[in-house]
Amino acid sequence: MDAVHRFLLEDLDIRGALVQLGPSWAEMTARRDYAGPVRELLGELAAVTAIIGSNLKTPARIGFQLSGHGPVSMLVMDCNEKLQLRGMARSSLSGEAEAHVRGVPALLGDGQLVLTLQEEKAETPYQSVVPLSGETVAAVFEHYLEKSEQQPARLWLMADAERACGLFLQKLPNADVLDPDGWDRIEALAATLRPEELLLAPETLLTRLFAEEKVRLFPPRAASWHCPRDVEKVRAMLYSLGREEVESMLEEAEIIAVEDEICGHEYRFGPEILDELFPPEGRTLH
Repeated sequence: MDAVHRFLLEDLDIRGALVQLGPSWAEMTARRDYAGPVRELLGELAAVTAIIGSNLKTPARIGFQLSGHGPVSMLVMDCNEKLQLRGMARSSLSGEAEAHVRGVPALLGDGQLVLTLQEEKAETPYQSVVPLSGETVAAVFEHYLEKSEQQPARLWLMADAERACGLFLQKLPNADVLDPDGWDRIEALAATLRPEELLLAPETLLTRLFAEEKVRLFPPRAASWHCPRDVEKVRAMLYSLGREEVESMLEEAEIIAVEDEICGHEYRFGPEILDELFPPEGRTLH
C-alpha cells in the first residue's frame, strides 16, 4: 500500500499505473467528518493525483481542484515529485447524510477542473481550466487527459474509508502500428476489473488481467500524506495583519483560532501572542 506501480505493455506500446493508498489515505481523512460520497470522490481524486504526479521528473507540485455549485463545492488534491499528498473537500454534507447521492453531476453540479503546476524554478505556475465533463471522477480525467495529451486514456477508481486505489491505462503513439487491435483488447480486459481487485498485489492483478501480454513492471514509488503543522507560517500571517488588527481580533474573542483547511490542523493563540509578535517599545529611564 501507499505506492504507485507503473508498468508497460511492451509489445503494444500501452503504458499504465496502479496506485494503492492505504495508511496515508486513512491518515489524510482521520480528522474529517466527510459523508461517504464526499470521501469517495476525494479518495478517487487522491488516486488520480498520485498517478499523474508520478510523472513529475523535477522538483514541482501538481494540484487539481474540482469545484461546482452542488452539495460538494470543492475538492482539492495536490502532490510533489516525492508523491507527498495533501487534500481536502468542502461540502454541505456531513457524516453519512445523504449517502445515496453519487456521481459528479449530483454532487458537484456544473463546475470546472483546474490543474496547477508549480515548478520549483518557475516564477509563475502553469494553470489549465476546463469544464467538468463526465459522470465520475474517472470520466472527468479521461476526458481531460485525452484532450490535453491527444492520446486515449482509461481510469478505474475506488475509494472507501481505508483505501483509495486506481488503475490507469494510456495508448501511446506507436500502439496502432504494433497491434491495430491492441488498445481495444486491453481496454476490454481492464473493463472486467472489479473494484476489490484493485487491492491485489500488482503482480497478481496485472497477470490476472493481461495474462497473454508481456508486462514490464517498474519498481514502485512510495506515496505518503505529508501535511505537517507549521506554526511559524501562521504566526507570520498574523504578523502581516499588523498589531491593530490582531488586537481587534483578541477583543472580539479571547482566543484567535486559525484553521488550516487543506491539512486539517487548527492553531490557537491567546492574548500573549500580541506582545510576542509586536514587542512593546522600551521605556526611557531618567
